[in-house]
Amino acid sequence: MTKSVLLVGVGGQGTILAGKILTMGLLAAGYDVKMSEIHGMSQRGGAVSTHVRFGDNVYSPVIEKGGADVLISFEQLEALRWISYLKPEGKAVVNSQAIYPTPVLSGAAAYPADILQRLENAIDVKVLDATEEAAKIGNPRGQNVLLVGAAVKLLGVEGVDWDEIIAKNVKPQFAEMNQKAFETGFALV
Repeated sequence: MTKSVLLVGVGGQGTILAGKILTMGLLAAGYDVKMSEIHGMSQRGGAVSTHVRFGDNVYSPVIEKGGADVLISFEQLEALRWISYLKPEGKAVVNSQAIYPTPVLSGAAAYPADILQRLENAIDVKVLDATEEAAKIGNPRGQNVLLVGAAVKLLGVEGVDWDEIIAKNVKPQFAEMNQKAFETGFALV
Protein backbone atom coordinates (compact mmCIF):
# COMPACT_ATOMS: atom_id res chain seq x y z
CA MET A 1 0.00 0.00 0.00
CA THR A 2 1.26 3.46 -0.90
CA LYS A 3 1.35 6.26 1.67
CA SER A 4 1.51 9.96 0.82
CA VAL A 5 3.01 12.83 2.80
CA LEU A 6 2.55 16.44 1.75
CA LEU A 7 4.93 19.02 3.22
CA VAL A 8 3.93 22.65 2.68
CA GLY A 9 5.38 25.97 3.73
CA VAL A 10 6.83 29.26 2.63
CA GLY A 11 10.18 29.84 0.97
CA GLY A 12 13.04 29.90 3.45
CA GLN A 13 11.46 27.56 6.02
CA GLY A 14 13.42 24.48 4.97
CA THR A 15 10.55 22.57 3.40
CA ILE A 16 12.76 21.13 0.64
CA LEU A 17 15.41 19.90 3.10
CA ALA A 18 12.71 18.34 5.26
CA GLY A 19 11.34 16.47 2.24
CA LYS A 20 14.82 15.27 1.35
CA ILE A 21 15.49 13.97 4.88
CA LEU A 22 12.12 12.19 4.95
CA THR A 23 12.74 10.68 1.51
CA MET A 24 16.24 9.45 2.40
CA GLY A 25 14.93 7.86 5.60
CA LEU A 26 12.09 6.11 3.79
CA LEU A 27 14.57 4.78 1.22
CA ALA A 28 16.74 3.49 4.09
CA ALA A 29 13.64 1.74 5.48
CA GLY A 30 13.42 -0.20 2.20
CA TYR A 31 10.49 1.57 0.56
CA ASP A 32 10.12 2.58 -3.05
CA VAL A 33 9.94 6.38 -2.74
CA LYS A 34 9.06 9.15 -5.15
CA MET A 35 9.40 12.84 -4.32
CA SER A 36 8.38 15.98 -6.16
CA GLU A 37 9.13 19.58 -5.19
CA ILE A 38 7.25 22.67 -6.26
CA HIS A 39 9.18 25.84 -5.46
CA GLY A 40 6.85 28.54 -6.75
CA MET A 41 8.26 31.94 -5.82
CA SER A 42 10.09 30.39 -2.88
CA GLN A 43 12.89 32.95 -2.80
CA ARG A 44 10.27 35.67 -2.50
CA GLY A 45 8.40 34.08 0.39
CA GLY A 46 6.01 32.19 -1.87
CA ALA A 47 4.48 28.77 -1.36
CA VAL A 48 6.64 25.64 -1.41
CA SER A 49 5.35 22.09 -1.42
CA THR A 50 7.00 18.70 -1.42
CA HIS A 51 5.10 15.55 -2.29
CA VAL A 52 6.53 12.29 -0.90
CA ARG A 53 4.93 8.96 -1.74
CA PHE A 54 6.25 5.61 -0.52
CA GLY A 55 5.31 1.94 -0.49
CA ASP A 56 6.12 -1.30 -2.30
CA ASN A 57 5.71 0.15 -5.79
CA VAL A 58 5.19 3.87 -6.36
CA TYR A 59 4.63 5.11 -9.89
CA SER A 60 4.08 8.83 -9.41
CA PRO A 61 5.27 11.37 -6.84
CA VAL A 62 2.23 13.58 -7.26
CA ILE A 63 -0.42 13.57 -4.55
CA GLU A 64 -3.93 14.26 -5.77
CA LYS A 65 -6.59 16.14 -3.82
CA GLY A 66 -7.89 13.92 -1.03
CA GLY A 67 -4.83 11.66 -1.32
CA ALA A 68 -2.43 12.68 1.48
CA ASP A 69 -2.22 10.44 4.53
CA VAL A 70 -0.20 13.09 6.37
CA LEU A 71 -0.03 16.86 5.87
CA ILE A 72 2.92 18.64 7.45
CA SER A 73 2.54 22.41 7.34
CA PHE A 74 5.33 24.77 8.28
CA GLU A 75 2.92 27.73 8.45
CA GLN A 76 -0.76 27.85 9.38
CA LEU A 77 -2.19 29.56 6.27
CA GLU A 78 -0.45 27.01 4.05
CA ALA A 79 -2.22 24.25 6.01
CA LEU A 80 -5.56 25.85 5.24
CA ARG A 81 -4.59 26.30 1.59
CA TRP A 82 -3.67 22.60 1.20
CA ILE A 83 -6.32 21.01 3.46
CA SER A 84 -8.23 19.62 0.47
CA TYR A 85 -5.28 17.31 -0.27
CA LEU A 86 -5.68 15.45 3.02
CA LYS A 87 -7.62 12.17 3.09
CA PRO A 88 -10.73 12.26 5.29
CA GLU A 89 -8.95 9.93 7.76
CA GLY A 90 -5.60 11.69 7.30
CA LYS A 91 -3.63 13.46 10.01
CA ALA A 92 -1.96 16.84 10.00
CA VAL A 93 0.81 18.50 11.98
CA VAL A 94 0.76 22.28 11.70
CA ASN A 95 3.30 24.80 12.91
CA SER A 96 1.37 27.65 14.55
CA GLN A 97 3.69 30.22 12.96
CA ALA A 98 2.03 32.85 10.79
CA ILE A 99 4.01 34.34 7.91
CA TYR A 100 2.20 37.18 6.23
CA PRO A 101 2.19 37.06 2.42
CA THR A 102 2.80 40.19 0.35
CA PRO A 103 -0.92 41.07 -0.09
CA VAL A 104 -1.32 41.11 3.70
CA LEU A 105 1.87 43.12 4.21
CA SER A 106 0.75 45.67 1.62
CA GLY A 107 -2.70 46.01 3.18
CA ALA A 108 -4.50 44.56 0.16
CA ALA A 109 -5.72 41.53 2.13
CA ALA A 110 -6.22 40.42 5.72
CA TYR A 111 -4.63 37.37 7.33
CA PRO A 112 -7.46 35.18 8.67
CA ALA A 113 -7.52 35.27 12.48
CA ASP A 114 -9.24 31.91 12.99
CA ILE A 115 -7.11 29.54 10.90
CA LEU A 116 -6.13 27.16 13.68
CA GLN A 117 -9.74 26.90 14.91
CA ARG A 118 -10.95 26.19 11.37
CA LEU A 119 -8.33 23.47 10.98
CA GLU A 120 -9.21 21.87 14.33
CA ASN A 121 -12.90 21.84 13.35
CA ALA A 122 -12.20 20.23 9.97
CA ILE A 123 -9.38 17.68 10.38
CA ASP A 124 -7.40 15.53 12.78
CA VAL A 125 -4.63 18.03 13.52
CA LYS A 126 -1.84 18.48 16.04
CA VAL A 127 -0.81 22.13 16.27
CA LEU A 128 2.76 22.73 17.44
CA ASP A 129 4.70 25.89 17.96
CA ALA A 130 7.60 24.28 16.11
CA THR A 131 9.38 27.61 15.81
CA GLU A 132 9.37 28.11 19.60
CA GLU A 133 10.19 24.45 20.34
CA ALA A 134 13.19 24.61 18.00
CA ALA A 135 14.35 27.85 19.65
CA LYS A 136 14.14 26.17 23.08
CA ILE A 137 16.75 23.63 22.02
CA GLY A 138 19.02 26.32 20.59
CA ASN A 139 18.15 25.76 16.94
CA PRO A 140 15.51 28.31 15.84
CA ARG A 141 15.89 27.29 12.19
CA GLY A 142 15.41 23.63 13.10
CA GLN A 143 11.63 23.79 12.91
CA ASN A 144 11.76 21.91 9.60
CA VAL A 145 13.59 18.90 11.05
CA LEU A 146 11.39 19.05 14.15
CA LEU A 147 8.37 18.69 11.86
CA VAL A 148 10.02 15.74 10.08
CA GLY A 149 10.30 14.05 13.48
CA ALA A 150 6.58 14.61 14.00
CA ALA A 151 5.81 13.15 10.55
CA VAL A 152 7.94 10.07 11.19
CA LYS A 153 6.08 9.47 14.47
CA LEU A 154 2.71 9.70 12.68
CA LEU A 155 3.91 7.35 9.93
CA GLY A 156 5.39 4.83 12.38
CA VAL A 157 8.54 4.39 10.30
CA GLU A 158 10.88 2.24 12.35
CA GLY A 159 14.27 0.64 11.83
CA VAL A 160 15.90 3.76 10.40
CA ASP A 161 18.94 5.53 11.80
CA TRP A 162 17.46 9.02 11.51
CA ASP A 163 20.52 10.53 13.20
CA GLU A 164 22.66 9.23 10.34
CA ILE A 165 20.20 10.44 7.69
CA ILE A 166 20.19 13.93 9.24
CA ALA A 167 23.99 14.00 9.54
CA LYS A 168 24.31 13.17 5.83
CA ASN A 169 21.98 16.00 4.81
CA VAL A 170 23.05 18.96 6.95
CA LYS A 171 26.38 20.67 7.52
CA PRO A 172 28.44 18.83 10.19
CA GLN A 173 28.27 21.74 12.64
CA PHE A 174 24.45 21.57 12.58
CA ALA A 175 24.00 17.79 12.75
CA GLU A 176 23.62 17.44 16.52
CA MET A 177 21.18 20.37 16.81
CA ASN A 178 19.04 18.97 13.99
CA GLN A 179 19.09 15.48 15.51
CA LYS A 180 17.77 16.99 18.75
CA ALA A 181 15.10 18.89 16.79
CA PHE A 182 14.02 15.62 15.16
CA GLU A 183 13.79 13.90 18.57
CA THR A 184 11.77 16.82 19.94
CA GLY A 185 9.25 16.66 17.08
CA PHE A 186 8.97 12.90 17.45
CA ALA A 187 8.23 13.30 21.17
CA LEU A 188 5.63 16.07 20.71
CA VAL A 189 3.21 13.98 18.62
